[in-house]
Amino acid sequence: MGAPDSAYQSDALIAEDIERYLELHGRKTMLRFITCGSVDDGKSTLIGRLLYDSKMIFEDQLAELHADSKRVGTQGQEIDFALLVDGLAAEREQGITIDVAYRFFATEKRKFIVADTPGHEQYTRNMVTGASTADLAVILVDARKGVLTQTRRHSYLAHLLGIRNMVLAVNKMDLVGYDRAVFDAIVTDYREFAAGIGIEEFVALPISGFKGDNITAPSPNMPWHNGTTLMAHLESVEVDTDRMAKRPFRMAVQWVNRPNLDFRGFAGLIGSGTVRPGDAVRVLPSGRTSRVKAIVTADGELAQAVAGQSITLTLTDEVDCSRGDVIARADAPPQVADQFEATIVWMDEQELLPGRSYWLKIGTQTVSAVVQQLKFQVNVNSMEQLAAKTLELNAIGVGTVATDRPITFEPYADNPDLGGFILIDKISNATVGAGLLHFALRRAENIHWQPLEVSREHHARLKNQRPAVLWLTGLSGAGKSTIANVVSRKLARMNRHTFLLDGDNVRHGLNRDLGFTDADRVENIRRVGEVAKLMTDAGLIVITAFISPFRAEREMVRQMMQPGEFLEIHIDTSLAEAEARDVKGLYKKARSGELKNFTGIDSPYEPPENPELRIDTAAMSVEEAADAIIARLIP
Repeated sequence: MGAPDSAYQSDALIAEDIERYLELHGRKTMLRFITCGSVDDGKSTLIGRLLYDSKMIFEDQLAELHADSKRVGTQGQEIDFALLVDGLAAEREQGITIDVAYRFFATEKRKFIVADTPGHEQYTRNMVTGASTADLAVILVDARKGVLTQTRRHSYLAHLLGIRNMVLAVNKMDLVGYDRAVFDAIVTDYREFAAGIGIEEFVALPISGFKGDNITAPSPNMPWHNGTTLMAHLESVEVDTDRMAKRPFRMAVQWVNRPNLDFRGFAGLIGSGTVRPGDAVRVLPSGRTSRVKAIVTADGELAQAVAGQSITLTLTDEVDCSRGDVIARADAPPQVADQFEATIVWMDEQELLPGRSYWLKIGTQTVSAVVQQLKFQVNVNSMEQLAAKTLELNAIGVGTVATDRPITFEPYADNPDLGGFILIDKISNATVGAGLLHFALRRAENIHWQPLEVSREHHARLKNQRPAVLWLTGLSGAGKSTIANVVSRKLARMNRHTFLLDGDNVRHGLNRDLGFTDADRVENIRRVGEVAKLMTDAGLIVITAFISPFRAEREMVRQMMQPGEFLEIHIDTSLAEAEARDVKGLYKKARSGELKNFTGIDSPYEPPENPELRIDTAAMSVEEAADAIIARLIP
C-alpha cells in the first residue's frame, strides 16, 4: 500500500528546506580556525559552546549531552560542552584532547570549520596538523594560570605556519571574579612575547566558554570590556581567500591518466593560480615546456580552472611527466634545488639524528633526505637561539636539509603546498617531523656533477672483479675486525683488489672529531658509506668492520651502492659471549660507568633482520667464517 499524501507533502517540505539551506549557506564565505593553548584551558568547552549557541546540535545529541554531563559529574542543569568535541573515549576519561577534532557550523553571516587541537605537549604534532590549513587561531589562556610554555609554543607555531589572524581568548574569567586587572596583566604579558616572535596584532577578549560570557553576546559580568564578542569577530574578520589564486599557476601531478593509447592526461589539484587551454607551461624539475591542450574533468572540458580545483591537463607535446612532477606557468616557474635552509618541528619520541636518511614528502614528491646540520634550536619561552646537535620531541630548530635529487619547491611563506614537508622514518614509516622550507642554499646552485670519462665499469674490468661492499656488523668483541682481516688476506691471495675500513682505524683520522652519541654514530657511518661508495667506483671490494648499531644507517649505505653490491654480514655473537671476551676491557668500563654510550650496555644495537649472511661465531671458527663470506661473494 502506498504512503499517504501527507508523507509525500512532508518529504517535499523537507526537500524545500534542504534546498533553501544549501542556497543560503552556499553564498557564504568560509573561515577555518583553530583553538589552541595549554592543557585544560577550555578549548573543547569553547567549541561546544559555539556549536550550542549557533544551534548546530540536534535534539538527540542535546539529550545525550545532558546525560553524559551528569555521568561525568557536571552539577545541576549545567552542560559540559567539551563532551561535544572530545569524541575519543580516552579523552573523556582523562579530560584532555588527544586527536584533532574538526567541526562544522554556520551562522547567518559565515560558515566555519574549527579544529580543536590538543593542548598537551605530547600531542604538539596534532596541533601542527590543525594549524596547517587554518586562517585564524584562537589562543586560549586560563585566567588563573596566565601565559604558559605551551601557550607560547602554540603561538609560535601558528605564526610560523602563516596564520596572521590571532585572537587571545582569556578564558575562565568567571573563576577569577571577572577581574579586569587579571585580564590586563595577561594581555600585557602576551603582548611582550608576541612582539618578540613577529605577531604585530592580535585581538584580546575576556571570555568564559562555560558560562557563555562574551561568546555570542556581550557579558553583563564584564561591563569594563568595550570590545567585540568572539562570534562577532569570527564573523567579520577579513581573510584573503584568493591569495593562492592570485599567484602563478602550480599543479603537483598526482597521477598520470592513460586509459588508452589516444589519451594521456596529468591529474592533480591546482595549488595556486589559474590555467587555460593554450597557456605555456613548464614541467619541473626537468624544465621541459609545452602548452595546455585541454582541461578535462568528470563533467567535461573547462575553459578555465583555478586554485582548489582537481583537474586533468592534456598537453600539446609528448613530454616526460609523472607523479611528483609540478606543472607550472612557463614564464614564472618555482625553484628547483637539493639543499635548503628549513625550520623543523620534531614530532617523535626518538631524537632527530643529523646525517640519518629519512623520507621527505613535499606535495606529491617523495625523496630521500638528511638533516645535515642544525644551526640552532628555538627556546619557545625566551625565543633565544640555542646551539643544538639534535632535536628532541616537540623541539623546534633551524637547519640544513639535503635531498638525494633536486625537488621543486617555493618558500613556505609564498606557497605552503610546495614549501611544507614532512619527514618519515624509513624503518617504521612513522611521521617523525614537519618542516618549512625557507630558501635554497647557494651551493646547491653552484655544485654540479662533473662527468668522468673513465667509468666505474672500466675500473672494475681492469681489476677483473665485481665491486662490492662486505659490511660486517655486530657487537663490540663479536670478532668483526678479526674476521675482516682474514677475509682481506684470503682475497689478496686470490689476486682480488680490496681495501679494509676498520671502525677503530677511521676514528684516528677521517672521523677523529666524532664521539659516540647516537648522532655521532650516524655521522660516522654516513662518512664511511660515502668512502666505501668512492672505493666501489674505483672497482674495489671494500671490507668494513663497524658496530654500525642502527638499521637505518646500514640501509642508507645500501642505498648508496649499485643493486647487489652491498652484502650485510651479521657477525652474530651474544652479548654475554662478547662481554666475556672483552679483549679491550671496554665492557668492564661501561659496566662501571666509566664509558658512556657503549653499544649493548647503555646504547642500543639493532641486529639485521634480513642480512645476506649470518655468521654464528659460536658454531664456526674464524677461518670457516671467512670462507663462508668469500663463498657468498664469489659463488
